[in-house]
Amino acid sequence: MMFSGKVVAITGAAGGIGQALCRRFAAEGAAIAAFDKSEALKAFMGEDWAKGVKTAHAIVDVGDRAGVAEAFAKLTQTLGPVSVLVNNAGFSSHPTFARTTPDSWQHEVNGNLNSAYYCAHAVLEGMKANRGGSIVAIGSVNGLGALGDPAYSAAKAGMISLTKSIAVEYGRFNIRSNIVLPGTVRTPLWKIRAAKDPSVLETLRKWYPLGRIVDPEDVANAVAFLASDAAAAISGVALPVDCGLSAGNIVMARELTLENF
Repeated sequence: MMFSGKVVAITGAAGGIGQALCRRFAAEGAAIAAFDKSEALKAFMGEDWAKGVKTAHAIVDVGDRAGVAEAFAKLTQTLGPVSVLVNNAGFSSHPTFARTTPDSWQHEVNGNLNSAYYCAHAVLEGMKANRGGSIVAIGSVNGLGALGDPAYSAAKAGMISLTKSIAVEYGRFNIRSNIVLPGTVRTPLWKIRAAKDPSVLETLRKWYPLGRIVDPEDVANAVAFLASDAAAAISGVALPVDCGLSAGNIVMARELTLENF
């Protein structure tokens, strides 16, 4: 198994992508250190997937600098040094610039970008001591262009820069840093939106060349690859996992050519 004997730390572990990440790495033999601010994490860690898996978890807001340092220190004592960090935690709650206030801007940038720095800072010294490690961030295609959610998008763009900075500075210690950029992901949030508007996913689907949106397992598979030895020469990469969305504007292409190709 790819991650046998390794400790994989996953933030935002109780969410749709976070759960898929935990299951994926556990299936590959990893010990799972799970972090989330939601109490739902406790129930998730008690589900069948965790039976026989070495785990530890912490209820912590990763936007809390002191809380992150304390939680990582405790879980490292329990499981051992972190070999892989997946900076997955993130959120967006203000879809337009006009509805974004200075306070909400600060809150979202802290929860998405600063949190990724806090977690990376918590594991890098241990990775240096062990002469190796991998950090994979969960960004967004929003970090590449204007798709709404401006504070979230700015934070995700910052995560791309943070990823590259770590890759350049820490590569000499055999520490790799990469980021995946999902498009719309079929998480519980979108299921709730679909319950209110059954056509919302169909409306989104037309923008994706593969004719579907991303499943959480798609993201988990990409992260597992980037964190594995199979990607030993890959560092500093921003990899879209978006069913082709960022390859081009398929709706515009159809309209320009007057064809439904």
